[in-house]
Amino acid sequence: METPDVARGTGTAAPRRIATISLHTSPLDQPGTGDAGGMNVYVVEVAKRLAERGVAVDVFTRATSFDQPPEVEMAPGVTVRNIAAGPYGKLDKAALARYLCPFVHGVLRAEAENLAGHYDLVHGHYWLSGQAGWSAARQWGVPLVQSMHTMARVKNMALAEGDTPEPEARVRGEDELVSFSDRLVANTDEEAVQLVNYYGADPDRIATVPPGVDLDVFTPGPRTRSLRRIGLPADAVLLLFVGRVQRLKAPDVLLRAAARLVERAPELRDRLVVAIVGGLSGTGYAEPAHLVELADSLGIADIVRLEPPRSRTELAHYYRAATVTVVPSHSESFGLVAVESQACGTPVVAANVGGLPTAVRDGVSGVLIDGHDPEDYARVLQRVVTEPAGHRRMAAAAVRHAAGLSWSATVDGLLGVYRGSLERQQSRIASCGRV
Repeated sequence: METPDVARGTGTAAPRRIATISLHTSPLDQPGTGDAGGMNVYVVEVAKRLAERGVAVDVFTRATSFDQPPEVEMAPGVTVRNIAAGPYGKLDKAALARYLCPFVHGVLRAEAENLAGHYDLVHGHYWLSGQAGWSAARQWGVPLVQSMHTMARVKNMALAEGDTPEPEARVRGEDELVSFSDRLVANTDEEAVQLVNYYGADPDRIATVPPGVDLDVFTPGPRTRSLRRIGLPADAVLLLFVGRVQRLKAPDVLLRAAARLVERAPELRDRLVVAIVGGLSGTGYAEPAHLVELADSLGIADIVRLEPPRSRTELAHYYRAATVTVVPSHSESFGLVAVESQACGTPVVAANVGGLPTAVRDGVSGVLIDGHDPEDYARVLQRVVTEPAGHRRMAAAAVRHAAGLSWSATVDGLLGVYRGSLERQQSRIASCGRV
């Protein structure tokens, strides 16, 4: 591996090795089901690219099976460490808080096998991981960098009908992390504002570093070939949803909008296909047949395809095959699906929430919609689907927009955050030595 470079003008080197904490979901899990989603992709892509820059990464996650090895090399320089904490099997995120202590104990025990100073920095992802990372960072005397990804107060202000509010324990835990983290990483400027307004975060300790997209995997390609690959005819009009199937992600809004679209433009019905690609998650487990029953009640069961999560290579074909990707989430810290779709040359129709205004250029690479009224979505979808010239302009703009959001740029930003955290730590130590 390359030698970590030194920040220009500061003399502060990038960390040699960091401990990444991803307690509730493993980077080895398939995104799109359970609790695995955009955060999993983030952890994987950042870890691999940090390792390519000479920064080794150990990702600590909770073991979910007795036969999982304690260590798995995910990529050169990246090791996933499976820590036994609580019962094996999948656990609801709300139940995981009670196993924080055994998880932290397992992390500290794993680190104790090495010489002192093995890790230079801890990066926590999501509030549970942050709580564990905070304990580890204090024990090791290293900085804690925290990425929330989603925040309880923000989610609770945008609950879907029938959704469950985030618990008060999470709110309190996030308050603690905002107070005690050395740096907070926000995905977007909007998230940075939310950290200040809803959690009283110090703006000087927040860095905005947008996530990226794998521009080697998600690329434009022949649409007819991708349609054929996923079993659809060349004239299909495909409305695509990709993500975890739960109330928060609002796939029901797409189904209701598709039913309205058929009413508005009945000539589309013979060619229209609605594909929901993803697995059950969160509230979705309590209502596994919800989308099937909803499609049947709306009279569109014959045009709806419910697909399991797909590999990234296969997912790229779905994006290329789609006429438009729809992201109607009630809350979204960034919206990685929207960027992946645009990188493949497919415009996006999305809710105007959270990080989606950063992920999508409204009126250029896609359309943002205020609220979740299916009629609004149907009206926009009809325009995007039935105006070929406008669709072509958006498709070309989508590729250009996504090109500016690379994982390489994300890692550049994170390395700046890491160096700054280490520099401040060195300054504090030097100040203590002078007292």
